[in-house]
Amino acid sequence: MSDTPASSFRPAARLGRIKPSPSTAAAARVRELKAAGRRILDLTVGEPDFDTPERIKEAAIAAIRAGETKYTPVNGTPRLRQAIRGSLQRTHGIEYSDAEITVGGGGKQVIFLALMATVDVGDDVLIPAPYWVSYPDMVRANEGTPVIVPTTAESGYKLTPEQLEAAITDRTTWLILNSPGNPSGAIYTAEELSALADVLRRHPGVSVLSDEIYSEISFTGSPAPSLAAVAPDLRHRVLVVSGVSKSYAMTGWRLGYAAGDSALIGAINTLQSQTSSCPSSISQAAAAAALQGPQDFIAESVPVYRARRDAAVAGLAAIDGVTPLVPDGAFYLYVDCAGLIGRSTPDDRILENDQDVTLYLLDHVGVAVIQGSAYGQSPFFRISFATDIDTITEAIDAIAEAVGALR
Repeated sequence: MSDTPASSFRPAARLGRIKPSPSTAAAARVRELKAAGRRILDLTVGEPDFDTPERIKEAAIAAIRAGETKYTPVNGTPRLRQAIRGSLQRTHGIEYSDAEITVGGGGKQVIFLALMATVDVGDDVLIPAPYWVSYPDMVRANEGTPVIVPTTAESGYKLTPEQLEAAITDRTTWLILNSPGNPSGAIYTAEELSALADVLRRHPGVSVLSDEIYSEISFTGSPAPSLAAVAPDLRHRVLVVSGVSKSYAMTGWRLGYAAGDSALIGAINTLQSQTSSCPSSISQAAAAAALQGPQDFIAESVPVYRARRDAAVAGLAAIDGVTPLVPDGAFYLYVDCAGLIGRSTPDDRILENDQDVTLYLLDHVGVAVIQGSAYGQSPFFRISFATDIDTITEAIDAIAEAVGALR
């Protein structure tokens, strides 16, 4: 008989509306298998394998030595806010005032606080699918209703004006746009954003949360266009969210930011003042250095990602039954695996859905990917090519071996 007392924990109702992040759960499973001695080729985590550039690390060290280890303003240090404004001006040609900038512990926190500040029970948030796994649950956690709008191959898995018009109701408060997208890597062109803006002008009650965390990781030759720049008359209705995690290999520094209407920014700052008070002072010093200094790291890393993308696409395209979508940005491949559904594994299990496919790849050849259903679109799986080319090549060879063993 156990001496452990019964737990008195009683979860709040909101906890029952959400689930743990599938990508986080997948990463945890990989760690468990590795700890158990299995060799796993991990293509799950969207985290650059590059180290944070030395000059950025040195800026953080200098900040520590200078005693910059105290609380900062809730919306970030003046230097960081200036750096963010300069980055947005350089990248998109958009000028923001100091009062239109907020800083948080990662873009994810900023998005969550933006939804907390604006979403009430009964409010709808439009989310095109495939989507980043956390969007629907963050909406649910804040008592809103995620309205999923499936996209199609014909549109490049991007929301069309017709779909947007049909989805908007008098309950719609937000549209979430993610470009370049996770998991698809799709980038909305300026023309496509302009067409969406035409619809939004007819619906003044709808704001746009524009998640641009991968903006600089673009294979088109320039950063992904921003709706706030394409439709400047709608700028007060667009919250541009970004950060330093992906472009500068700074995931663990946990530093994100947003630019938008000063009243909304003020509300986000109020919520942050009652949660984390402010982001890390050291991370802010590092982020300011990243945004203000030479941008050679981006110029050097993006071609590496592109080469990895091209190798992964070529390898997967040669495998019967899977079709990779060629991404314009970010560092993911969304792979259509419809041709594998219904086939049998060597131990006579039928692959009935994309989760079965991912489990088969993990169990049979030790390749870890994430099922497409986690992103709202099936049957697919997502791989990350933010890892070294040898791992990518070996993993794709293993996937080919696993698919070849199917009947």
